[in-house]
Amino acid sequence: MTTPETAPRTPPTPAVRPGPTDYASARQRLLTEDGLTGARRRIALAGLTDRWLAGLLAGAAAAVRSPSAGGERPAPVGVALVAVGGYGRGELSPRSDLDVLLLHDGTTWGSGVTALAEQLWYPVWDSGAALDHSVRDLGTAREVAAEDLKAQLGLLDARHIAGDPSLTAALRSAVLADWRATAPERLPELQAMGQERAERHGELSFLLEPDLKEARGGLRDLVSLGAVAASWLADAPRDGLDEAALRLTDVRDALHLVTGRATERLSLQEQDQVAEELGVLDADTLLRQVYQAARTIAYASDVTWREVGRVLRARSQRGRRAPRLAFPFSGTGRTSGAVARGAVERSPLAEGVVEQDGEAVLAQGSRPAQDPALPLRAAAAAAQAGLTVAHATVRRLAAESRPLPVPWPDEAREQLITLLGAGSACLPVWEALEAEGLITRLLPDWERVRCRPQRNAVHRWTVDRHLVQTAVRAAALTRRVARPDLLLVAALLHDIGKGWPGDHSEAGEVIARDVALRMGFGRDDIETLALLVRHHLLLIDTATRRDPEDPATVEAVTKVVGTTRNLELLHALTEADALATGPAAWSAWRASLVGDLVARAEALLVGGPAPEPPVVELGAEEERLAVEAARTGGPVLSVRAQLQRGEEDPEEPAAEPMGVELTLAVPDRPALLATVAGVLALHRLTVRAAAIREADPVGAGPVLLLSWTVAAEYGDLPEAARLRADIRRALDGGLDVAHRLAERDAAAPRRRGIAAPPPRVTVAPGDSSVSATVLEVRAHDAPGLLHRIGRALEDTGIRVRTAHISTLGADAVDAFYVTDTDGRPLAPDRAAAVAKAVQQALN
Repeated sequence: MTTPETAPRTPPTPAVRPGPTDYASARQRLLTEDGLTGARRRIALAGLTDRWLAGLLAGAAAAVRSPSAGGERPAPVGVALVAVGGYGRGELSPRSDLDVLLLHDGTTWGSGVTALAEQLWYPVWDSGAALDHSVRDLGTAREVAAEDLKAQLGLLDARHIAGDPSLTAALRSAVLADWRATAPERLPELQAMGQERAERHGELSFLLEPDLKEARGGLRDLVSLGAVAASWLADAPRDGLDEAALRLTDVRDALHLVTGRATERLSLQEQDQVAEELGVLDADTLLRQVYQAARTIAYASDVTWREVGRVLRARSQRGRRAPRLAFPFSGTGRTSGAVARGAVERSPLAEGVVEQDGEAVLAQGSRPAQDPALPLRAAAAAAQAGLTVAHATVRRLAAESRPLPVPWPDEAREQLITLLGAGSACLPVWEALEAEGLITRLLPDWERVRCRPQRNAVHRWTVDRHLVQTAVRAAALTRRVARPDLLLVAALLHDIGKGWPGDHSEAGEVIARDVALRMGFGRDDIETLALLVRHHLLLIDTATRRDPEDPATVEAVTKVVGTTRNLELLHALTEADALATGPAAWSAWRASLVGDLVARAEALLVGGPAPEPPVVELGAEEERLAVEAARTGGPVLSVRAQLQRGEEDPEEPAAEPMGVELTLAVPDRPALLATVAGVLALHRLTVRAAAIREADPVGAGPVLLLSWTVAAEYGDLPEAARLRADIRRALDGGLDVAHRLAERDAAAPRRRGIAAPPPRVTVAPGDSSVSATVLEVRAHDAPGLLHRIGRALEDTGIRVRTAHISTLGADAVDAFYVTDTDGRPLAPDRAAAVAKAVQQALN
């Protein structure tokens, strides 16, 4: 804090100059011989330094004559020595600077204050202590603080050492009052300073050689959190914060002692010594402790700055316009009486989850203790909307929600996949869940990889963050695979074995089987996930180390993957893994090598024509519906609740329906798929799976059977009678579905959401079916998506013979078997035109 105005000039020969040797020897003894460690040592060192500086001030004051008194001053009056910054907080590490301010009243000492400062500073320099000093009166100190944010932050921690305590008290009162008065203008500057620092120094919780002070999640962020608290506008979540601060400060102390320097960078060559100084098992354990502390601080910072943003937005809007009335979502599709009381504005995101003030919170009436899938549903809804989950909500979910049954309900698995499929928007949500222990509750094996360092220059993340980053990268590749759910889960688990001894791929395969079984995947999917985890390095290792021209190389790959579906999954996983590792792990050259190997393996795997979809015999209920539809010439609908089986007794249904199984039989007619899908969208029903097939039960002409599995987007499931009536009205032309959907979309509140990968519409290879052309549609699921696809297909004048619709997390993966009006497969050019038309409709 030295300025040109206060820099000392060549001092006169002092009458009294206390020697520095006593302080230096006492300080050395305290650091090495007294057995003190941690906070006790820092407090003792600050106390020792306080007493020394107090003596220096008294001696300097006695040595300098005051112009106003004309004689020796036996005690320092009109002046105070003030500790600021880290020294002011009592955080005096072994090699910390002494940040001090010589504060004077501007009159008592007059020009003699310069001589007083010189008498004070030189003994400190002679001792070898690093000194950061300034000399100011109260008015100047406030002016400098108003112009220099760093100076103001230091003064917020001002602490009296010696001299006139009333001066220090006046300084503290004035600085705090100034800070609180200007906080709305200064806090954004403080936040920007932290962001710039994070960009320059990186994230402490992922660096192999982190800067304990300047990196994101480091000690400097703790200072910022203290400044925010001093503003009275917001405060940080306190859970674990003091322990995190203590851990980082202890590590810094040990680093100072080991190196003998005032360094903040925990370099590789010093980590073993620092670990030994702290009594920690090894350098990896040390880094894990540092990373955990940094994540606690970083998460507290994120929560605090979001709260600051809300407060400042509310202040800026206050008085400029009247507050909008709110319509809180009650969880049943109805509004509550809170409107009359001027409640905050909420809009629904998912069942039991609403958006409020830019965050996802629980809806009124949510019951975490009775809804084990709620944490994942809230997380998925928040990520898909580009939001995070409010801190209070995450804490409530952690405290009240009960563990998921094993195997997981289908909804829980789908919500995890939806969360991962949100791409980069998943990261802050994942961090919030992890901060409250929800991730390890869902995935106990996660604890072994959490904060685990990777001592490899290629890797830029810890093991756990690398897994999440791989899922983020995989989310952008989901249009390339037929099973995006398996890709995302494999990405999350591919390195899970790094927490165990031995080959991490082999250990990971065992863990992946167990995790997939607990998640409720079927046997075939478990085998696929195990294969992907076990062989996630196969393509990159083979492509870069073996000769792709050798048939044995390609054959070795095909023997492992077995099918083209597994090959495309492994290809996407390989790319996502490399991209999430770091810049050196993936390049155009490596991509071309892997791509060439995959192309050769795919050519070897492709055999004869694919079989037609198996003919499924009609059940008794479907037979009845088809006969009735053929007899009456109109639609016949069956609606049945789909129940989640109880955890204790699979035969005992849960109290509440989890979805609806809907079967519709109707004589073939134009726009059938689009119309029915539109009605379901109007009722806010999400299509989880669907199938369309032909039947001719009485020889009276084709009847289409549409089988749907749907779930309520939020609120209650619709009444079957109302749903049946609306489908009839829509098919008869009495309900304009497209117009109603457009009206609702126009009235819906606009939220940013996430940037999902673009839809992809392709024509399957000609040998995929001998009697129809197969169109494959892969897109981000959204209300009315199937309605738009159906309308686009109808507009091209083709006929949908059968269809297989599935929603995997947030991704729709659909296959439509289409023909021309004469029932023949489409010509290649027309098939391409149809695919292009559907693609344009989805874009």
